[in-house]
Amino acid sequence: MEVVTGAMGSLLPKLGQLLLDEYNLHKRVKKDVEFLTKELESMHAALIKVGKVPRDHLDRQVKLWADEVRELSYNMEDVVDKFLVRVDGNSGRFKELKNKMIGLFKKGKNHHRIADAIKEIKEQLQEVAARRDRNEVLVPNPMEPIAIDPCLRALYAEASELVGIYGKRDQELMRLLSMEGDDASEKRLKKVSIVGFGGLGKTTLARAVYDKIKGDFDCGAFVPVGQNPDMKKVLRDILIDLGNPLSDLAMLDANQLIKKLRDFLENKRYLVIIDDIWDDKLWEAINFAFSKRNNLGSRLIITTRIVSVSNSCCSSAHDSVYQMKPLSTDDSRRLFHKRIFPDDSGCPNEFEQVSEDLLKKCGGVPLAIITIASALAGGQQMKPKCEWDILLQSLGSGLTEDNSLEEMRRILSFSYYDLPYHLRTCLLYLCIYPEDSQIDRDRLIWKWVAEGFVHCGNQGTSLFLLGLNYFNQLINRSMIQPIYGYAGEVYACCVHDMVLDLICNLSHEAKFVNVLDGTGDSMSLQGNVRRLSLQHRNKDHQGTPLRNFRGISRVRSITNFGSAINIMPVLSRFEVLRVLDLTDCNLGESSSLQLNLKGFGHLIHLRYLGLAGTGIMKLSAEIGNLQFLEVLDLGGNNGLEELPPIVYNLRRLIYLNVPFMVVPAGVLQNLTSIEVLRGILVSLNTVAQELGNIAMLRELEICFKEGSLALYECFVKSLCSLHQIESLCIDCNPRETSSFELMDLLGERWVPPVHIRKFDSSFPSQLSALRGWIKKDPSHLSNLSDLFLRPVKEVQQEDVEIIGGLLSLRRLWIKSTHQTQRLLDGFRCLLRFSLDCGSAAQIMFEPGALPRVEIVIFSLGVRVAKEDGNCRFDLGLQGNLLSLRQRVWVKIYCGGATVGEAKEAEAAVRLALDSHPNHPPIYIEMRPRIQEDAHDDDLCKDMTEN
Repeated sequence: MEVVTGAMGSLLPKLGQLLLDEYNLHKRVKKDVEFLTKELESMHAALIKVGKVPRDHLDRQVKLWADEVRELSYNMEDVVDKFLVRVDGNSGRFKELKNKMIGLFKKGKNHHRIADAIKEIKEQLQEVAARRDRNEVLVPNPMEPIAIDPCLRALYAEASELVGIYGKRDQELMRLLSMEGDDASEKRLKKVSIVGFGGLGKTTLARAVYDKIKGDFDCGAFVPVGQNPDMKKVLRDILIDLGNPLSDLAMLDANQLIKKLRDFLENKRYLVIIDDIWDDKLWEAINFAFSKRNNLGSRLIITTRIVSVSNSCCSSAHDSVYQMKPLSTDDSRRLFHKRIFPDDSGCPNEFEQVSEDLLKKCGGVPLAIITIASALAGGQQMKPKCEWDILLQSLGSGLTEDNSLEEMRRILSFSYYDLPYHLRTCLLYLCIYPEDSQIDRDRLIWKWVAEGFVHCGNQGTSLFLLGLNYFNQLINRSMIQPIYGYAGEVYACCVHDMVLDLICNLSHEAKFVNVLDGTGDSMSLQGNVRRLSLQHRNKDHQGTPLRNFRGISRVRSITNFGSAINIMPVLSRFEVLRVLDLTDCNLGESSSLQLNLKGFGHLIHLRYLGLAGTGIMKLSAEIGNLQFLEVLDLGGNNGLEELPPIVYNLRRLIYLNVPFMVVPAGVLQNLTSIEVLRGILVSLNTVAQELGNIAMLRELEICFKEGSLALYECFVKSLCSLHQIESLCIDCNPRETSSFELMDLLGERWVPPVHIRKFDSSFPSQLSALRGWIKKDPSHLSNLSDLFLRPVKEVQQEDVEIIGGLLSLRRLWIKSTHQTQRLLDGFRCLLRFSLDCGSAAQIMFEPGALPRVEIVIFSLGVRVAKEDGNCRFDLGLQGNLLSLRQRVWVKIYCGGATVGEAKEAEAAVRLALDSHPNHPPIYIEMRPRIQEDAHDDDLCKDMTEN
């Protein structure tokens, strides 16, 4: 769905549905529907052509025609949906509600109403068709998204290096920061501002500096600001990043937050980076929080694209301004070629000249280089030279500081219009998020599905997996920037502010999303508004225009961010709402901004209801009216102890996420469409049996409240029927159970599907299950990337070798109570490694082992090491693990050893790690005995969550 096609992509299948005999439409009405279908299909094809042309190149008549068709498609879909709701509803309460709903139909019964509405739409469509200008526009061939390009992670690392942290700029910036030296001048607070126009890599450079030197400070914070920031939020974010407790921050005003920040930093050596400041007045307020009397060598770094702001931030004689410069010709070429020619084969002769000419247009700006290169890389196959030539001709004179905004928009516009039309709609949707947002991948995709942006012609194919392909393709095209998790997987994304500027402008022109943040123009609610993003950045904005807005009944989507909840009107005013996302808004009983959720029972068109982290304690039975609901996200609401039983009658639910709660018997079998089921607490055999009926289930997170052999047998039997399962998380309650029955049954009776990618169990295990699966068929674990087992009775050398041979494994976390010396080899793709075997642990890293690992967590038993003759505590860390750079956490168990032996072990481990070429951050924890404590729970959360 391109933006100018409106609701066309989802409307056409619904018109086809109307023609089915079950709806018993009059013959004349069917003919009208057939006419509309054919006419709209033709218009849809024409609109796709229109969408291939930049909007500023279109004839005014074409723009007007496209806008009229878009609005008609929205209105027509509302008509069809209301008819389908009336006809398809089956429960008594639902029928009563439908009869009360105010619709678009003027009179008569359902079939007369649809006939009148279709006749009216047909007449409007004929009028529009008579006015349209059928200009021919060339249409590029769209490409199917597949998966994230594996070269991209290395590319972003390469960009970070080229931007300056490992070269001449490294030396220059470090000199300005004066990190070395002992005289008094180096002990006082010093500020350095990094200034340059958008896309040069200021944030990339600041982040690289932060990661490189933060270990030299007591505490640190990296906080983005952006345009139109909330002062109190910026101060709170700094405190939170520095490690200040969260309890009272939300209640403090700006002056109180400044005082708290000054007090917190008074005796600390800190490193704080304030990223992307636009306003020197904002800086003046923030600056009060950092005392000039802090003579501990603290550093404050500011990034901005405005020279006057930069000078204001660094007004003292000992402060410095770092002027960001474009990449050199050689570095630009290196970055460009790495994206397009990842096999290091170099640039073919026929592309050399056009490559050089394109690089001149990019002006050494990393964002421009990566964006253009990603467009030319063309997914699976590089684009032909003729398309390179076309791109070169379409660009302006080249990027300079004077025309950076205009030319950058031109470059990004080319990449935008090169996208297939359905990807453009998905990208435009990202303008609902505030600047500098970290956008959760899965929630975004589910919203795309609910909005109707993801279409699949094959019945039974997961819309989420298709949406995941869309997401990955946008990353491959460098239109969004990936955020990588612990296993190298992309779990979220962000939007560069230059890209956000582009899509916000495009969205505003096409009336795609209306952003209400109290900043003036964005509050305009003229005409038909279909999607609302409530951001409430301006504390003086009281939301009166929204409450008085007459077109509110046509709104299809609302996403609310934080305190903007207080400008929400009553939900009953929304007649065709499909998406309602209130994630992390405070709706708890003690909240002064509590939303009256009773009205959501009237939202009978709703597909997506996001209430995660809202603090709700109870869910009204009105939710049973939402017969079209596909996504219900209630995660993080620990005070919510049960759901109304009617929730389990929502047969269209695809995604259900709840805080762990008991599921009654006889209800799961109704959820025949569920793909993701998280947070269910099982204690009955019948509930475990019902899981086997959910054939489409891909992700299951389950906890057993009470254990028994019969219950486990029912569960394993059901699991054998779930052939689509990709992620399985099994928890036991209480954790102290000593039963090995479930894992033994899994090893004997279950063979994981070949596409299983995550297995997480807190049930006691002897690793026999894992050995059993591999011996049955090693290929069934060929895609396993995450393995978490705790507790394990014993880790044998054979187990280490078996696990080390899993070629797709990225994250490993094993906690055991017994282990003798183990040699670690293999684990060729592992990125995160954790093996905690308590005081019995002895590990030796073999040469060449774990070549890609970035984080290592392990335990060392001092007494066992001494008894085994390892007096030097040699773990094989020196000269190995060459990718280790993010973190090393060593738990040294001292039980049965002397104080001197414990100190000797700590010194030996620290010496080995200090000599590592990458100098990773080191955490050494001395433990007097084996114990279960909060550290273990935090570690598990750290390893298993993104």
